[in-house]
Amino acid sequence: MTDDLRTRRMAAMRACDRVLSGTRPVTVREELGELTAAAEPDLMPDWYGDGPVAGLEERVAGLLGAEAAVFFPSGTMAQQVAIRYGAEVTGRDTVALHPLGHQEVHERRAYADLTGLRSVHPTTARRNPTAAELVALGEPVGTVVFELPLRDAGFVLPTWPELSDACTVARRTGARVHFDGARIWESTPYLNRALPEIAGLADSTYVSFYKTLGGLSGAALAGTTALAAYARTWRHRYGGQIFQQWPAVLAAHSGLDRELPRIPQYVRHARVVAAALAELPGAVVYPEPPHTNQFRLWLPYPAARLNEAALALAEEEKVWFAAGWQDTGIPGQAMAEIVAHAPSLDWSARDVTETGLRLLDRVQR
Repeated sequence: MTDDLRTRRMAAMRACDRVLSGTRPVTVREELGELTAAAEPDLMPDWYGDGPVAGLEERVAGLLGAEAAVFFPSGTMAQQVAIRYGAEVTGRDTVALHPLGHQEVHERRAYADLTGLRSVHPTTARRNPTAAELVALGEPVGTVVFELPLRDAGFVLPTWPELSDACTVARRTGARVHFDGARIWESTPYLNRALPEIAGLADSTYVSFYKTLGGLSGAALAGTTALAAYARTWRHRYGGQIFQQWPAVLAAHSGLDRELPRIPQYVRHARVVAAALAELPGAVVYPEPPHTNQFRLWLPYPAARLNEAALALAEEEKVWFAAGWQDTGIPGQAMAEIVAHAPSLDWSARDVTETGLRLLDRVQR
């Protein structure tokens, strides 16, 4: 996307009265106002990880039922440390990953280029690996990674028995279990378990503060006190020991306060939105019903025409449908990720279908 198109899209979305997918962008001044409201009057900035950073780490450890948690400026850094730790404590330089996993698709295989590890793929199916597939690996691995949910497969989750069995088998082989839990917050309704019980299946869990929670940036790696000590050392070595990070910390607290209690409502509403979108001519929704508040939608038109129509709808009707359409391997069919968040809660199923039909009418002009 060009800078001009991004600016136009942001301006259109901010001006919309209704937003179906995602959240309305905020200005720096608006963000600063929220941070100011979140700060206690006498709160002092952090100094290389103390103060407000330490407070957020304690909060996350409590939420996940972990011994400790360590704040990182990025999830990519946190995940590399977790996988590196698994290799060192097990003496195994292989990690079991999904080929659609974040480390493979979005982290430029940093675990291999920075740490010298290699990967094996227990499955190529569009889901997390099963216990049987881990047994069939045929070689020892240091860490087995589960991405909850598996974003590039359509935000899909295993069932609780499937996840429990796979984690048990992974441990029996001598491997550590790591959860890529960037979106673990919205996984609790489908798994029907509380955060501590879910995270309790893993040796380490990474969480994000800007995905779903709407923070500025940042992540945390939770696990044992031994992992935390190791993580602090390697955070420094990777360049993550930053002088002050209080803006990201305050935004994380705000997101946990504001969004965490509402996530079950988002997930329920995503099912309403998905069912309504499935009524559009030629539409395909996956998974149906959605496992979290996010899912994928395919429509039988080129991505460029859908993006143009969505932007025109926003600029002319002040209604934001969905953007970020991408062409797929099937000519003339495009896909977009739909995110049910606070702005979508006032959309009825009829609203969704009628707006979708108006979008398609623009595409066909």
